[in-house]
Amino acid sequence: MQGLPIIVVLFVLGALFFYSFRVLREYERGVVFQLGRFWSVKGPGLVVVWPVIQQMVKVSMRTVTMDVPSQDVISRDNVSVKVNAVIYFRVVDPQKCIIQVENYLVATSQLAQTTLRSVLGKHELDEMLAEREKLNIDIQRTLDQQTDAWGIKIANVELKHVDLNETMIRAIAKQAEAERIRRARVIDAEGELQAAERLREAAHILGKEPQAMQLRYLSTLLNVASERSSTIVLPLPMDLLSALGNRSGKAPE
Repeated sequence: MQGLPIIVVLFVLGALFFYSFRVLREYERGVVFQLGRFWSVKGPGLVVVWPVIQQMVKVSMRTVTMDVPSQDVISRDNVSVKVNAVIYFRVVDPQKCIIQVENYLVATSQLAQTTLRSVLGKHELDEMLAEREKLNIDIQRTLDQQTDAWGIKIANVELKHVDLNETMIRAIAKQAEAERIRRARVIDAEGELQAAERLREAAHILGKEPQAMQLRYLSTLLNVASERSSTIVLPLPMDLLSALGNRSGKAPE
């Protein structure tokens, strides 16, 4: 009976000794506190944490994918939309992410939601729809500046959906249709202008060369005769008769 307390003490000491050894994976780090004060950052691999005296908090160094819920955003041109996004971030300083903020996951999520509203509110609806890459970079930089004090690096931000109400969708559709009609009219006008310029050049050339005009007239008669089977009576220019008479050696009567 006298040896029983010694056995218990040895068992407890052995259990504490084996409990002191911890294994951290490659992507894990341990923030160690000794008597409540920061001691060191350990890992990966086998680390020793003395029970009672020291406590360790594990931190994952892997990239975290976080979905940002839909946020009501009022754009700079006073259009109300719902926007959601996804952010990619990771811990680069385990000491800061444990000491400087209570829960870095919750804090990053809340900061991302407020930043999404504030940054997108500075842009117009057309920019949200057409320049997403620019907005992604803008949001990423703003978030990264604020999370740097927490030891967190924002790797990327991607806007997922920009939801509009039915009224705004119809208005955008009408605007797009009007734009297509305008472009079609501009193209038609440019075509008419180019055709008019070419006709003017052709008329100028034909006016200088009477023989070219006569050949053009005969070519037109040939085209009309080949396309229609009915008899067509057309006036014959006198200058054409004169030219033909001069070639044959007879003057027209």
